[in-house]
Amino acid sequence: MSIPDITIYNTLTRKKELFEPLNPPHVGMYVCGPTVYGDPHLGHARAAIVFDVLFRLLTHLGYKVRYVRNITDVGHLENDADEGEDKIAKKARLEQLEPMEIVQIYTDSYHKSMDMLNIRHPSIEPRASGHIIEQIKMIQDILDNGFAYEVSGSVYFDVVKYNASNNYGKLSGRVLDELLENTRDLTGQEEKNNSVDFALWKKAQPEHIMKWPSPWSTGFPGWHLECSTMSSKYLGDYFDIHGGGMDLLFPHHECEIAQSQAANGNDPAKYWIHNNMITIDGQKMSKSLGNFITLEELFTGSHKLLTQAFDPSTVRFFILQAHYRGTLDFSDSALQAAEKGLKKLLNGIELAKKLIAADASTSDISKLKAACIKAISDDFNTPVLISNLFEAVRITNSVYAGEEKISPDDLKMLNSLFADFTTEILGLSNDQNQQGDELIDPLMNLILDIRQASRANKDFATSDKIRDVLSKLNITTKDEDGGASWTYES
Repeated sequence: MSIPDITIYNTLTRKKELFEPLNPPHVGMYVCGPTVYGDPHLGHARAAIVFDVLFRLLTHLGYKVRYVRNITDVGHLENDADEGEDKIAKKARLEQLEPMEIVQIYTDSYHKSMDMLNIRHPSIEPRASGHIIEQIKMIQDILDNGFAYEVSGSVYFDVVKYNASNNYGKLSGRVLDELLENTRDLTGQEEKNNSVDFALWKKAQPEHIMKWPSPWSTGFPGWHLECSTMSSKYLGDYFDIHGGGMDLLFPHHECEIAQSQAANGNDPAKYWIHNNMITIDGQKMSKSLGNFITLEELFTGSHKLLTQAFDPSTVRFFILQAHYRGTLDFSDSALQAAEKGLKKLLNGIELAKKLIAADASTSDISKLKAACIKAISDDFNTPVLISNLFEAVRITNSVYAGEEKISPDDLKMLNSLFADFTTEILGLSNDQNQQGDELIDPLMNLILDIRQASRANKDFATSDKIRDVLSKLNITTKDEDGGASWTYES
């Protein structure tokens, strides 16, 4: 596939822009990964799948992508605040484990779930705790440039001073005066010059477990600092794409921009991409509402809102059916519909491999391929792409039924279309069921051989019985000159 013009909705400019890499064919992409203090959930899955498709697309088009996705293992306090207990340290205390044991347990859980969802590994996956030295240096740079101040061993970013020469709020659309008004009476702000200032370094209390020495105190870095530090370390001070969930837009990503401007004199990224949230039956997913669903619960069907277990490929397909910038509403019935749709798509792909070409085509496959390219190039519109792939399935079924014809060149293009867009870019395939397919195919071939032998011996009772039983299982057989073939319709 030649490289098409790709448009990206840039959160920073609030419009679609033509994607123009800073240093083609190289592309630098940084995505905020999970804080590893619990099992991965649907929200983790959506963010990972969205940026996996982007990673796959750019790689497929020939770009050399350095994809960095971090692991947050220190500094993320309760309620995303500057006061309180570290989320991982709290989990470690409750489970009577070392914090790094918690980190390892839930990092392994995250990786396992991502592998099951067929998500490619990033190029680099740094941890915040492994970059304390770099974070201390960035804090010192911000202090030296006059945009931070130290109080009793803690260091805070001076948002008001920064905003005097920059625009704090340009990513999220927040207005500083409104932020000051809304946070004026909050507690725990005594050390700060202004209520909107955020921590770059916090002096640790004696009971705090995760802490390191610094020029200001024994303490730990602020949550926002890690991404600024690690993205610049591995991608440079200015790179192509920064991504993450919409929930990170403010304050996390807004603070990242401020830190990078204060330390390096420029924004960290050219394009900012945010995926929207998942709701459950119209409500925000949360533990307090009892609708919080982990990926393990989805894969095992153990949650009270589920009537069955769902294959990871079904979850992936369900997420891709909605545009990444739109809200995705989850329900058991929606997942069941996605399961049926995915089976139809994958069955069509397998059936296309069995088609026999004719002299000419009755459908324009090149036009369909162009529609697929247009969809994925238009701000990664996966739902429109999927609708075009279902049109390809319709053509496949019609050709197989003898209602349409397809030329050799178009048949090759059709199979290439499925391989490029479904398998390579969307990451949907039968690979996870490959072991079962290796058993099913030989068994079905044996059954069809027995049926063919029965017909040849005029044992129509046995032949018809096999056909009728297969039909009840939604398996359709077709007698052809070279033998018999079969298809499964869910």
